[in-house]
Amino acid sequence: MDRINYNGRVAIVTGAGQGIGRMYALELGRRGAKVVVNDLGVSRDGSGMDTSAADKVVEEIVAAGGQAVANYDSVATMAGGENIVKTAMDAYGRVDILINNAGILRDKSFLKMTEEEWDLVISVHLKGAFCVTQPAVKVMKKNNYGRIIFTASTSGLYGNFGQTNYGAAKLGLVGIMNTLKLEVSKYNIKINTIAPNAWSRMTADVFPPQFEDKMNPQFNEPMVLYLCSEENTATGHVYTMGAGWYGRTAIVSGEGLCIGDAKRPIAVEEIRDNFDKISDMSNTKEQESGLGMLSYMAPLLNG
Repeated sequence: MDRINYNGRVAIVTGAGQGIGRMYALELGRRGAKVVVNDLGVSRDGSGMDTSAADKVVEEIVAAGGQAVANYDSVATMAGGENIVKTAMDAYGRVDILINNAGILRDKSFLKMTEEEWDLVISVHLKGAFCVTQPAVKVMKKNNYGRIIFTASTSGLYGNFGQTNYGAAKLGLVGIMNTLKLEVSKYNIKINTIAPNAWSRMTADVFPPQFEDKMNPQFNEPMVLYLCSEENTATGHVYTMGAGWYGRTAIVSGEGLCIGDAKRPIAVEEIRDNFDKISDMSNTKEQESGLGMLSYMAPLLNG
């Protein structure tokens, strides 16, 4: 088996002080990447700060013969995101890989959720990905190379009780990817999103306790590292994984139904009378961009 390596590549991993992020950073270091280990060392709800979390991962990478530096900036501000990228540039002169992994939880049912709980989660997950990715893409564009990972969740793709803030932020990352992939494709920048499932401090009260041994966080690592490799040519995809299962998830459209002639008004009753056909998902198709929906409307637009 030919070994995938990242020799000469510089990787940024946010939220890399523990959990899955730590595993990404350690394996990238073992395989030759120079790693920026970003972590504030906060608790699951985003409170507190302990910079030793990032330092310990750096020490592990260096002790194993790799190269790494720590960064303690918050991803939730543009200044923090720019400084994370600056840390990579100052230490290694380039950025090739970005894994947006940092995250917190403030779970609460929708009717009980406060504005603060909403804003904190959106800031770290959604805004945070923007704040780090934009300065990273500027560097990648100049080098005509980049691999970017956004970390979504099945909570965003399919829903999970008590996580409207988290789910909204996580599905928002898919929206960023869908547009950004179009804007940077000509620069050999591949962008993908993962929805990992693992037993960690983020999920300890979500999964049944008997799953702890089966939901090893390491099982998420190989997919993420492959997507970050030079060998990967896929972009704009969402991959879900857990317990050793890997699968692609996609937003698809049903064939739908053309009504009218693109000129006359359409009545509410026509929707009612054709609702089953409109809702039919037996013949689905994935769209490469929002404009792909025009193909369904072709009989009306070209008539």
